[in-house]
Amino acid sequence: MQLVEMRAYVERRGWPIFAEYVDTGWSGSKAERPQFNKLMAAARKRQFDIIVCWKVDRFGRSVANFVQHLQNLESWGVRFLVTTQAIDTDNQNPSSKLLMQILSAVAEFERAMIIERVRAGMKAAKRRGVHCGRKRVIVDATKIRALHLRGKSINQIATAMKLSHSVVQRTLERAA
Repeated sequence: MQLVEMRAYVERRGWPIFAEYVDTGWSGSKAERPQFNKLMAAARKRQFDIIVCWKVDRFGRSVANFVQHLQNLESWGVRFLVTTQAIDTDNQNPSSKLLMQILSAVAEFERAMIIERVRAGMKAAKRRGVHCGRKRVIVDATKIRALHLRGKSINQIATAMKLSHSVVQRTLERAA
């Protein structure tokens, strides 16, 4: 839905689309996201003039990161526009910058509230005896050590025993 609306907006303005950067499965709270990193690298190289975003919280939820990214975009001469919130850094109106910072702070607050609710829910579930998180992995440390002593690599042991590389490595470190 967001992409469809932004494509329509850009088409109405008669602007060409350089690329679409979508980080599926990544939290907006993360400063480092694969597609976001590509977007900022392209902006730094001035491969386009404007970034069109659906909402501020799609760009990022940390006030500090958001402000830093906006300062970078401004220094690179790249305009930032949020279609659903009437924000446009090209407009030298100080109220637009104030609104961006307020919306960014609200997005960060919203994320903090979500985290607080999730933690409270997990705590309540634990009190009821519900297991939260991944299931425990049963590890045969003796077999791992034996394979390692026979010259098998950590990756070979992990594959043979259907374990992760890190589980095998931690088991060997504990045995040392």
